Amino acid sequence: MPRPDYDVVVVGGGINGAGIARDAALRGLKVLLLEKYDFGSGTSSYSSRLIHGGLRYLEYGELPLVFESLRERKLLRRVAPHLVKRLRLKIPVYKHGKRSLFTVRLGMLAYDLLSLGKSIPRHRMLGREAFLEREPGVNPVGLVGGASYFDAQVSFAERLVLENVLGAQLAGAEVRNYSPVIGIHVQRGEVRSVEYLAHGSKEETEVSTRMVVNAAGPWVDRVLRLVNRAMPRMMGGTKGSHIVVGDFPGAPQDAFYIEAARDGRPFFVIPWNHQYLIGTTDIRFRGDPAEVTVSTAEIEYLLRETNRVFPAAMLGPDDIHYAYAGVRPLPPREKGPESAITRKHIIKKHGRRARGLISIIGGKLTTYRNLAEQSVDFIVRVLKLPAAGCSTATLPLPGAENIEAARRVLAAVVELSASGRERMINVYGGLAVHVVEIATKEPHLRGVLDDAGCVMSAEVAHAVRNEWALTLIDIMHRRLMLGLAPDQGASLEGAVAAIAAAELGWSDRETAMQLQQLRAYNQRLRPVLQA
Repeated sequence: MPRPDYDVVVVGGGINGAGIARDAALRGLKVLLLEKYDFGSGTSSYSSRLIHGGLRYLEYGELPLVFESLRERKLLRRVAPHLVKRLRLKIPVYKHGKRSLFTVRLGMLAYDLLSLGKSIPRHRMLGREAFLEREPGVNPVGLVGGASYFDAQVSFAERLVLENVLGAQLAGAEVRNYSPVIGIHVQRGEVRSVEYLAHGSKEETEVSTRMVVNAAGPWVDRVLRLVNRAMPRMMGGTKGSHIVVGDFPGAPQDAFYIEAARDGRPFFVIPWNHQYLIGTTDIRFRGDPAEVTVSTAEIEYLLRETNRVFPAAMLGPDDIHYAYAGVRPLPPREKGPESAITRKHIIKKHGRRARGLISIIGGKLTTYRNLAEQSVDFIVRVLKLPAAGCSTATLPLPGAENIEAARRVLAAVVELSASGRERMINVYGGLAVHVVEIATKEPHLRGVLDDAGCVMSAEVAHAVRNEWALTLIDIMHRRLMLGLAPDQGASLEGAVAAIAAAELGWSDRETAMQLQQLRAYNQRLRPVLQA
Protein backbone atom coordinates (compact mmCIF):
# COMPACT_ATOMS: atom_id res chain seq x y z
CA MET A 1 0.00 0.00 0.00
CA PRO A 2 1.18 3.56 -0.62
CA ARG A 3 2.34 5.53 2.41
CA PRO A 4 -0.64 7.36 3.93
CA ASP A 5 -0.94 11.12 4.27
CA TYR A 6 0.30 10.92 7.87
CA ASP A 7 2.07 8.41 10.03
CA VAL A 8 0.06 9.56 13.03
CA VAL A 9 -2.90 11.85 13.65
CA VAL A 10 -3.12 13.19 17.21
CA VAL A 11 -6.62 14.16 18.35
CA GLY A 12 -6.55 16.70 21.18
CA GLY A 13 -4.36 19.76 21.61
CA GLY A 14 -3.96 19.77 25.38
CA ILE A 15 -0.67 19.08 27.11
CA ASN A 16 -0.64 15.35 26.32
CA GLY A 17 -1.58 15.72 22.67
CA ALA A 18 0.83 18.59 22.16
CA GLY A 19 3.65 16.65 23.84
CA ILE A 20 2.99 13.55 21.74
CA ALA A 21 2.86 15.56 18.50
CA ARG A 22 6.18 17.26 19.31
CA ASP A 23 7.95 14.04 20.25
CA ALA A 24 6.69 12.19 17.17
CA ALA A 25 7.64 15.03 14.82
CA LEU A 26 11.09 15.32 16.36
CA ARG A 27 11.63 11.62 15.61
CA GLY A 28 10.85 12.18 11.94
CA LEU A 29 7.25 10.98 11.78
CA LYS A 30 4.71 12.79 9.64
CA VAL A 31 2.26 14.21 12.16
CA LEU A 32 -1.09 16.00 12.12
CA LEU A 33 -2.38 17.53 15.38
CA LEU A 34 -6.10 18.35 15.51
CA GLU A 35 -7.83 20.30 18.29
CA LYS A 36 -11.59 20.92 18.39
CA TYR A 37 -11.29 24.27 20.18
CA ASP A 38 -8.11 26.18 21.01
CA PHE A 39 -4.84 24.61 22.08
CA GLY A 40 -4.74 24.16 25.85
CA SER A 41 -8.31 25.34 26.36
CA GLY A 42 -9.49 22.27 28.27
CA THR A 43 -8.16 20.53 31.38
CA SER A 44 -4.63 21.86 30.82
CA SER A 45 -5.85 25.38 31.62
CA TYR A 46 -7.69 24.36 34.78
CA SER A 47 -5.02 22.65 36.87
CA SER A 48 -3.35 23.77 40.11
CA ARG A 49 -0.40 24.84 37.93
CA LEU A 50 2.05 22.71 39.85
CA ILE A 51 4.89 20.59 38.53
CA HIS A 52 5.19 18.30 41.50
CA GLY A 53 6.00 14.81 42.64
CA GLY A 54 2.60 14.18 44.13
CA LEU A 55 3.38 13.91 47.80
CA ARG A 56 -0.02 12.45 48.64
CA TYR A 57 0.46 9.56 46.17
CA LEU A 58 2.84 8.09 48.72
CA GLU A 59 -0.18 7.32 50.91
CA TYR A 60 -1.55 5.04 48.20
CA GLY A 61 1.74 3.27 47.62
CA GLU A 62 2.26 4.75 44.16
CA LEU A 63 6.02 5.07 44.54
CA PRO A 64 6.71 4.58 40.80
CA LEU A 65 4.41 7.53 39.99
CA VAL A 66 6.12 9.75 42.58
CA PHE A 67 9.55 8.75 41.27
CA GLU A 68 8.48 9.44 37.68
CA SER A 69 6.95 12.79 38.65
CA LEU A 70 10.04 13.94 40.55
CA ARG A 71 12.28 12.98 37.64
CA GLU A 72 10.06 14.84 35.20
CA ARG A 73 10.02 17.87 37.50
CA LYS A 74 13.80 18.02 37.23
CA LEU A 75 13.72 17.63 33.44
CA LEU A 76 11.04 20.28 32.91
CA ARG A 77 12.93 22.80 35.01
CA ARG A 78 15.84 22.18 32.68
CA VAL A 79 14.04 22.35 29.31
CA ALA A 80 11.56 25.12 30.23
CA PRO A 81 13.19 27.27 32.95
CA HIS A 82 11.21 30.38 31.98
CA LEU A 83 7.92 28.57 32.61
CA VAL A 84 8.73 25.99 35.32
CA LYS A 85 10.18 27.51 38.47
CA ARG A 86 11.05 26.37 41.95
CA LEU A 87 8.30 26.76 44.55
CA ARG A 88 8.63 26.40 48.30
CA LEU A 89 5.70 24.84 50.15
CA LYS A 90 4.90 24.47 53.82
CA ILE A 91 2.78 21.84 55.53
CA PRO A 92 1.20 22.82 58.87
CA VAL A 93 0.51 19.87 61.17
CA TYR A 94 -2.23 20.10 63.79
CA LYS A 95 -2.75 18.02 66.92
CA HIS A 96 -5.96 16.32 65.83
CA GLY A 97 -5.16 16.10 62.13
CA LYS A 98 -5.25 12.95 60.02
CA ARG A 99 -1.47 13.05 59.47
CA SER A 100 0.88 13.33 62.45
CA LEU A 101 4.19 15.15 62.47
CA PHE A 102 5.92 11.75 62.40
CA THR A 103 3.90 10.69 59.33
CA VAL A 104 4.75 13.94 57.54
CA ARG A 105 8.43 13.48 58.40
CA LEU A 106 8.40 9.98 56.90
CA GLY A 107 6.72 11.34 53.77
CA MET A 108 9.31 14.07 53.45
CA LEU A 109 12.17 11.57 53.80
CA ALA A 110 10.65 9.36 51.13
CA TYR A 111 10.10 12.37 48.87
CA ASP A 112 13.76 13.35 49.16
CA LEU A 113 14.90 9.76 48.63
CA LEU A 114 12.82 9.37 45.47
CA SER A 115 14.19 12.62 44.03
CA LEU A 116 17.88 11.74 44.25
CA GLY A 117 19.98 14.02 42.08
CA LYS A 118 17.52 16.86 42.37
CA SER A 119 18.72 20.45 42.01
CA ILE A 120 16.56 21.90 44.79
CA PRO A 121 17.12 21.84 48.58
CA ARG A 122 15.98 19.03 50.85
CA HIS A 123 13.04 19.37 53.19
CA ARG A 124 13.19 20.90 56.66
CA MET A 125 11.05 19.96 59.62
CA LEU A 126 9.91 22.91 61.73
CA GLY A 127 8.81 23.03 65.33
CA ARG A 128 5.76 25.01 66.36
CA GLU A 129 7.61 28.23 67.23
CA ALA A 130 9.84 28.08 64.14
CA PHE A 131 6.78 27.55 61.94
CA LEU A 132 4.90 30.49 63.45
CA GLU A 133 7.99 32.70 63.19
CA ARG A 134 8.12 32.09 59.44
CA GLU A 135 4.35 32.17 58.90
CA PRO A 136 2.76 34.31 61.64
CA GLY A 137 -0.64 34.32 59.91
CA VAL A 138 -1.16 30.59 60.52
CA ASN A 139 -3.71 29.50 63.09
CA PRO A 140 -1.66 28.63 66.21
CA VAL A 141 -4.42 26.66 67.98
CA GLY A 142 -3.41 23.00 67.98
CA LEU A 143 -0.39 23.58 65.74
CA VAL A 144 2.44 21.17 66.59
CA GLY A 145 4.87 22.07 63.83
CA GLY A 146 5.23 21.36 60.15
CA ALA A 147 7.50 20.89 57.18
CA SER A 148 9.05 23.04 54.48
CA TYR A 149 9.99 21.55 51.11
CA PHE A 150 10.30 22.43 47.43
CA ASP A 151 8.39 21.50 44.29
CA ALA A 152 7.84 23.57 41.14
CA GLN A 153 5.18 25.76 39.57
CA VAL A 154 4.18 26.50 36.00
CA SER A 155 2.32 29.78 36.35
CA PHE A 156 1.07 29.70 32.78
CA ALA A 157 0.30 26.09 31.89
CA GLU A 158 -1.35 27.41 28.72
CA ARG A 159 2.04 28.59 27.48
CA LEU A 160 3.60 25.19 28.26
CA VAL A 161 1.01 23.62 25.97
CA LEU A 162 1.57 26.25 23.30
CA GLU A 163 5.33 25.84 23.29
CA ASN A 164 4.90 22.10 22.74
CA VAL A 165 2.64 22.89 19.79
CA LEU A 166 5.22 25.38 18.48
CA GLY A 167 7.92 22.76 18.95
CA ALA A 168 5.83 20.22 17.03
CA GLN A 169 5.39 22.62 14.13
CA LEU A 170 9.08 23.53 14.09
CA ALA A 171 9.85 19.80 13.83
CA GLY A 172 7.56 19.46 10.81
CA ALA A 173 4.14 18.63 12.23
CA GLU A 174 0.96 20.18 10.86
CA VAL A 175 -1.10 21.67 13.66
CA ARG A 176 -4.68 22.89 13.50
CA ASN A 177 -6.91 24.34 16.19
CA TYR A 178 -10.68 24.80 15.80
CA SER A 179 -10.66 21.69 13.60
CA PRO A 180 -12.96 19.08 15.15
CA VAL A 181 -12.64 15.45 14.20
CA ILE A 182 -15.95 14.09 12.89
CA GLY A 183 -15.00 10.53 12.00
CA ILE A 184 -12.37 7.84 12.52
CA HIS A 185 -12.59 5.08 9.94
CA VAL A 186 -11.55 1.50 10.59
CA GLN A 187 -11.45 -1.14 7.83
CA ARG A 188 -10.73 -4.81 8.40
CA GLY A 189 -9.84 -4.05 11.99
CA GLU A 190 -7.28 -1.34 11.19
CA VAL A 191 -7.38 2.45 11.30
CA ARG A 192 -7.39 3.90 7.80
CA SER A 193 -8.42 7.55 7.93
CA VAL A 194 -9.66 10.52 9.92
CA GLU A 195 -12.26 13.10 8.89
CA TYR A 196 -12.29 16.61 10.30
CA LEU A 197 -13.63 20.09 9.65
CA ALA A 198 -10.88 22.62 9.10
CA HIS A 199 -11.39 25.99 10.77
CA GLY A 200 -13.61 28.25 8.72
CA SER A 201 -14.70 25.45 6.41
CA LYS A 202 -17.89 23.41 6.36
CA GLU A 203 -16.36 20.88 3.98
CA GLU A 204 -15.13 17.61 5.40
CA THR A 205 -11.44 16.83 5.01
CA GLU A 206 -10.38 13.18 5.05
CA VAL A 207 -6.76 12.17 5.55
CA SER A 208 -5.27 8.69 5.59
CA THR A 209 -3.14 7.56 8.50
CA ARG A 210 -1.75 4.41 10.06
CA MET A 211 -2.05 5.57 13.66
CA VAL A 212 -4.49 7.70 15.62
CA VAL A 213 -3.77 8.90 19.15
CA ASN A 214 -6.90 9.86 21.07
CA ALA A 215 -5.49 12.43 23.51
CA ALA A 216 -8.76 14.29 24.02
CA GLY A 217 -8.54 14.29 27.82
CA PRO A 218 -12.00 14.05 29.43
CA TRP A 219 -13.47 13.93 25.90
CA VAL A 220 -11.78 10.57 25.13
CA ASP A 221 -15.07 8.65 25.13
CA ARG A 222 -16.68 11.25 22.85
CA VAL A 223 -13.87 10.79 20.34
CA LEU A 224 -14.26 7.00 20.54
CA ARG A 225 -17.91 7.42 19.53
CA LEU A 226 -16.62 8.79 16.21
CA VAL A 227 -15.11 5.41 15.32
CA ASN A 228 -17.22 3.45 12.84
CA ARG A 229 -17.62 0.57 15.27
CA ALA A 230 -18.62 0.14 18.91
CA MET A 231 -15.89 1.13 21.37
CA PRO A 232 -15.75 0.64 25.14
CA ARG A 233 -16.07 3.34 27.76
CA MET A 234 -12.66 4.51 28.98
CA MET A 235 -13.29 7.62 31.02
CA GLY A 236 -14.40 8.24 34.61
CA GLY A 237 -13.24 11.76 35.36
CA THR A 238 -13.39 13.84 38.51
CA LYS A 239 -13.94 17.56 38.81
CA GLY A 240 -11.34 19.81 40.40
CA SER A 241 -12.22 23.41 41.25
CA HIS A 242 -10.13 26.42 42.24
CA ILE A 243 -10.80 29.94 43.46
CA VAL A 244 -8.50 32.92 42.95
CA VAL A 245 -8.29 35.73 45.51
CA GLY A 246 -6.11 38.75 46.16
CA ASP A 247 -3.73 39.32 49.05
CA PHE A 248 -5.39 38.87 52.43
CA PRO A 249 -4.53 39.41 56.12
CA GLY A 250 -2.22 36.66 57.33
CA ALA A 251 -1.50 35.46 53.81
CA PRO A 252 1.47 33.08 53.61
CA GLN A 253 4.83 33.95 52.12
CA ASP A 254 5.10 30.52 50.53
CA ALA A 255 2.64 28.03 49.09
CA PHE A 256 0.78 25.87 51.60
CA TYR A 257 -0.15 22.20 51.39
CA ILE A 258 -3.03 21.84 53.85
CA GLU A 259 -5.08 18.96 55.22
CA ALA A 260 -8.76 19.88 55.16
CA ALA A 261 -10.46 19.44 58.52
CA ARG A 262 -13.73 18.37 56.91
CA ASP A 263 -12.52 15.32 54.97
CA GLY A 264 -8.74 15.12 55.41
CA ARG A 265 -8.17 15.81 51.72
CA PRO A 266 -5.10 17.91 50.91
CA PHE A 267 -5.53 21.23 49.11
CA PHE A 268 -3.21 24.12 48.23
CA VAL A 269 -3.00 27.85 48.89
CA ILE A 270 -0.48 29.10 46.34
CA PRO A 271 0.94 32.56 45.60
CA TRP A 272 0.31 32.89 41.88
CA ASN A 273 0.24 35.69 39.31
CA HIS A 274 0.17 38.37 42.07
CA GLN A 275 -2.84 36.60 43.61
CA TYR A 276 -3.54 33.42 45.57
CA LEU A 277 -4.75 30.23 43.92
CA ILE A 278 -6.75 28.00 46.28
CA GLY A 279 -7.77 24.42 45.45
CA THR A 280 -8.50 21.82 44.49
CA THR A 281 -11.60 19.71 45.04
CA ASP A 282 -12.09 16.14 43.79
CA ILE A 283 -15.65 15.14 42.82
CA ARG A 284 -16.83 12.49 40.34
CA PHE A 285 -18.19 14.10 37.18
CA ARG A 286 -20.36 12.59 34.44
CA GLY A 287 -21.50 15.60 32.39
CA ASP A 288 -20.07 17.47 29.43
CA PRO A 289 -16.55 18.66 30.39
CA ALA A 290 -17.17 21.85 28.42
CA GLU A 291 -20.00 22.74 30.82
CA VAL A 292 -18.22 22.11 34.12
CA THR A 293 -18.47 24.94 36.66
CA VAL A 294 -17.51 25.58 40.27
CA SER A 295 -20.37 24.80 42.64
CA THR A 296 -21.50 26.80 45.65
CA ALA A 297 -20.56 23.90 47.94
CA GLU A 298 -17.01 23.83 46.57
CA ILE A 299 -16.56 27.57 47.04
CA GLU A 300 -17.81 27.38 50.61
CA TYR A 301 -15.53 24.40 51.28
CA LEU A 302 -12.39 26.17 50.00
CA LEU A 303 -13.19 29.45 51.77
CA ARG A 304 -13.99 27.74 55.06
CA GLU A 305 -10.84 25.61 55.07
CA THR A 306 -8.61 28.54 54.10
CA ASN A 307 -10.10 30.74 56.83
CA ARG A 308 -9.56 27.97 59.35
CA VAL A 309 -5.81 27.91 58.71
CA PHE A 310 -5.49 31.69 58.18
CA PRO A 311 -8.06 33.07 60.66
CA ALA A 312 -7.29 36.74 59.98
CA ALA A 313 -8.17 36.27 56.30
CA MET A 314 -11.95 36.18 56.78
CA LEU A 315 -12.33 35.50 53.07
CA GLY A 316 -15.82 35.61 51.62
CA PRO A 317 -17.40 35.26 48.18
CA ASP A 318 -16.82 38.95 47.41
CA ASP A 319 -13.06 38.41 47.76
CA ILE A 320 -12.97 35.94 44.86
CA HIS A 321 -11.58 37.42 41.63
CA TYR A 322 -12.70 34.40 39.62
CA ALA A 323 -12.92 30.63 39.86
CA TYR A 324 -12.42 27.75 37.48
CA ALA A 325 -13.07 24.03 37.26
CA GLY A 326 -11.73 21.26 35.08
CA VAL A 327 -12.26 17.52 34.65
CA ARG A 328 -9.40 15.13 35.28
CA PRO A 329 -9.33 12.43 32.55
CA LEU A 330 -9.12 9.49 34.97
CA PRO A 331 -10.06 5.82 34.50
CA PRO A 332 -13.54 4.80 35.69
CA ARG A 333 -13.85 3.71 39.31
CA GLU A 334 -17.30 3.72 40.80
CA LYS A 335 -16.43 3.01 44.43
CA GLY A 336 -13.97 4.40 46.94
CA PRO A 337 -12.69 7.94 47.45
CA GLU A 338 -11.92 10.02 44.38
CA SER A 339 -8.43 10.77 45.70
CA ALA A 340 -7.61 7.06 45.53
CA ILE A 341 -8.16 6.90 41.76
CA THR A 342 -4.71 6.57 40.22
CA ARG A 343 -3.16 9.56 38.49
CA LYS A 344 -0.71 7.46 36.49
CA HIS A 345 -1.27 7.48 32.75
CA ILE A 346 -2.61 4.55 30.78
CA ILE A 347 -1.87 4.06 27.08
CA LYS A 348 -4.84 1.98 25.94
CA LYS A 349 -4.32 0.02 22.73
CA HIS A 350 -7.57 -0.78 20.93
CA GLY A 351 -6.03 -3.71 19.07
CA ARG A 352 -9.04 -5.99 19.02
CA ARG A 353 -11.45 -3.43 17.67
CA ALA A 354 -9.20 -0.91 15.92
CA ARG A 355 -5.53 -1.64 15.41
CA GLY A 356 -3.61 1.60 15.13
CA LEU A 357 -5.84 3.48 17.58
CA ILE A 358 -4.65 4.28 21.09
CA SER A 359 -6.34 6.34 23.81
CA ILE A 360 -4.60 8.26 26.58
CA ILE A 361 -6.24 7.85 29.98
CA GLY A 362 -5.19 9.72 33.11
CA GLY A 363 -1.81 11.35 33.50
CA LYS A 364 -0.67 14.59 35.06
CA LEU A 365 0.60 17.90 33.79
CA THR A 366 3.92 17.01 35.42
CA THR A 367 4.43 13.75 33.55
CA TYR A 368 3.21 14.71 30.07
CA ARG A 369 6.70 14.48 28.55
CA ASN A 370 7.30 10.91 29.71
CA LEU A 371 3.79 9.91 28.60
CA ALA A 372 4.60 11.32 25.16
CA GLU A 373 7.90 9.42 25.04
CA GLN A 374 6.21 6.12 25.92
CA SER A 375 3.40 6.71 23.41
CA VAL A 376 5.77 7.49 20.55
CA ASP A 377 7.99 4.55 21.47
CA PHE A 378 4.94 2.33 20.93
CA ILE A 379 4.00 4.07 17.67
CA VAL A 380 7.50 3.65 16.27
CA ARG A 381 7.51 -0.06 17.15
CA VAL A 382 4.14 -0.62 15.51
CA LEU A 383 4.88 1.35 12.35
CA LYS A 384 8.35 -0.17 11.97
CA LEU A 385 9.59 3.07 10.48
CA PRO A 386 13.14 4.37 10.82
CA ALA A 387 12.98 6.99 13.56
CA ALA A 388 15.35 8.96 15.74
CA GLY A 389 15.44 8.43 19.48
CA CYS A 390 13.50 10.60 21.92
CA SER A 391 15.18 13.98 22.50
CA THR A 392 12.59 15.79 24.62
CA ALA A 393 14.39 15.09 27.92
CA THR A 394 17.25 17.35 26.85
CA LEU A 395 15.97 19.51 23.97
CA PRO A 396 14.73 22.87 25.29
CA LEU A 397 11.27 24.06 24.43
CA PRO A 398 11.29 26.96 21.93
CA GLY A 399 11.02 29.71 24.56
CA ALA A 400 13.83 28.24 26.64
CA GLU A 401 16.39 29.16 24.02
CA ASN A 402 18.01 32.60 23.73
CA ILE A 403 16.54 33.88 26.99
CA GLU A 404 19.52 36.10 27.75
CA ALA A 405 19.45 37.49 24.22
CA ALA A 406 15.77 38.27 24.74
CA ARG A 407 16.58 40.11 27.95
CA ARG A 408 19.08 42.30 26.09
CA VAL A 409 16.58 43.03 23.32
CA LEU A 410 13.85 43.88 25.82
CA ALA A 411 16.19 46.19 27.71
CA ALA A 412 16.31 48.39 24.60
CA VAL A 413 12.52 48.78 24.52
CA VAL A 414 12.19 52.08 26.35
CA GLU A 415 8.42 51.85 26.61
CA LEU A 416 8.67 48.72 28.78
CA SER A 417 9.08 49.01 32.54
CA ALA A 418 11.31 46.65 34.53
CA SER A 419 8.27 44.64 35.59
CA GLY A 420 7.12 44.63 31.97
CA ARG A 421 10.41 43.13 30.81
CA GLU A 422 10.17 40.45 33.48
CA ARG A 423 6.60 39.68 32.46
CA MET A 424 7.69 39.25 28.84
CA ILE A 425 10.33 36.71 29.86
CA ASN A 426 7.89 34.85 32.10
CA VAL A 427 5.34 34.59 29.29
CA TYR A 428 7.51 34.17 26.19
CA GLY A 429 11.05 33.40 27.29
CA GLY A 430 13.38 33.72 24.33
CA LEU A 431 10.40 34.01 21.97
CA ALA A 432 10.02 37.60 23.17
CA VAL A 433 12.53 38.57 20.48
CA HIS A 434 9.86 37.88 17.85
CA VAL A 435 7.49 40.28 19.57
CA VAL A 436 10.15 42.98 19.59
CA GLU A 437 10.91 42.32 15.90
CA ILE A 438 7.30 43.09 15.03
CA ALA A 439 7.37 46.27 17.13
CA THR A 440 10.63 47.38 15.50
CA LYS A 441 9.39 46.89 11.94
CA GLU A 442 5.88 48.29 12.44
CA PRO A 443 5.82 51.63 14.29
CA HIS A 444 2.07 51.48 14.98
CA LEU A 445 2.74 48.40 17.15
CA ARG A 446 5.75 49.81 18.97
CA GLY A 447 4.04 51.12 22.08
CA VAL A 448 2.54 49.58 25.19
CA LEU A 449 -1.12 49.15 26.06
CA ASP A 450 -1.04 49.91 29.77
CA ASP A 451 0.16 52.76 31.98
CA ALA A 452 2.46 50.37 33.88
CA GLY A 453 4.45 49.63 30.72
CA CYS A 454 3.96 45.86 30.91
CA VAL A 455 2.04 44.84 27.77
CA MET A 456 3.33 45.53 24.26
CA SER A 457 0.95 46.24 21.39
CA ALA A 458 2.99 43.89 19.21
CA GLU A 459 2.06 40.95 21.43
CA VAL A 460 -1.42 40.90 19.92
CA ALA A 461 -0.05 40.74 16.39
CA HIS A 462 2.43 38.05 17.46
CA ALA A 463 -0.38 35.94 18.94
CA VAL A 464 -2.32 36.07 15.68
CA ARG A 465 0.55 35.71 13.24
CA ASN A 466 2.74 33.20 15.05
CA GLU A 467 0.61 31.45 17.68
CA TRP A 468 -2.70 30.54 15.97
CA ALA A 469 -4.88 32.89 18.04
CA LEU A 470 -8.25 33.26 16.30
CA THR A 471 -10.51 34.76 18.95
CA LEU A 472 -10.27 37.46 21.58
CA ILE A 473 -10.55 34.78 24.26
CA ASP A 474 -7.54 32.98 22.75
CA ILE A 475 -5.50 36.17 22.85
CA MET A 476 -6.47 37.34 26.32
CA HIS A 477 -6.51 34.00 28.16
CA ARG A 478 -4.08 31.70 26.36
CA ARG A 479 -1.51 33.92 24.64
CA LEU A 480 -0.96 37.22 26.51
CA MET A 481 -2.27 35.73 29.79
CA LEU A 482 -4.10 38.97 30.59
CA GLY A 483 -7.34 37.12 31.29
CA LEU A 484 -5.76 35.66 34.43
CA ALA A 485 -5.17 39.09 36.01
CA PRO A 486 -7.35 40.17 38.95
CA ASP A 487 -9.65 42.14 36.62
CA GLN A 488 -9.46 39.43 33.92
CA GLY A 489 -7.88 41.98 31.61
CA ALA A 490 -10.97 44.21 31.49
CA SER A 491 -8.90 47.41 31.40
CA LEU A 492 -7.11 46.34 28.21
CA GLU A 493 -9.72 44.34 26.34
CA GLY A 494 -10.77 47.25 24.12
CA ALA A 495 -7.21 48.08 23.05
CA VAL A 496 -6.43 44.41 22.41
CA ALA A 497 -9.63 43.99 20.42
CA ALA A 498 -8.76 46.94 18.17
CA ILE A 499 -5.38 45.45 17.23
CA ALA A 500 -6.85 41.97 16.83
CA ALA A 501 -9.54 43.36 14.53
CA ALA A 502 -6.90 44.87 12.26
CA GLU A 503 -4.90 41.64 12.24
CA LEU A 504 -7.84 39.29 11.62
CA GLY A 505 -9.95 41.59 9.43
CA TRP A 506 -12.87 41.81 11.81
CA SER A 507 -15.70 44.19 11.00
CA ASP A 508 -17.06 46.47 13.70
CA ARG A 509 -19.88 43.98 14.20
CA GLU A 510 -17.47 41.05 14.55
CA THR A 511 -15.28 43.00 16.96
CA ALA A 512 -18.30 43.78 19.13
CA MET A 513 -19.29 40.11 19.06
CA GLN A 514 -15.77 39.06 20.08
CA LEU A 515 -15.88 41.48 23.02
CA GLN A 516 -19.29 40.16 24.01
CA GLN A 517 -18.03 36.57 23.92
CA LEU A 518 -14.97 37.47 25.99
CA ARG A 519 -17.09 39.17 28.63
CA ALA A 520 -19.47 36.21 28.74
CA TYR A 521 -16.50 33.88 29.18
CA ASN A 522 -15.13 36.02 32.00
CA GLN A 523 -18.53 36.22 33.63
CA ARG A 524 -18.77 32.44 33.61
CA LEU A 525 -15.59 32.35 35.70
CA ARG A 526 -17.12 34.62 38.35
CA PRO A 527 -18.95 32.42 40.83
CA VAL A 528 -22.49 33.23 41.85
CA LEU A 529 -23.39 31.60 45.15
CA GLN A 530 -26.82 30.07 45.38
CA ALA A 531 -28.92 31.08 48.38
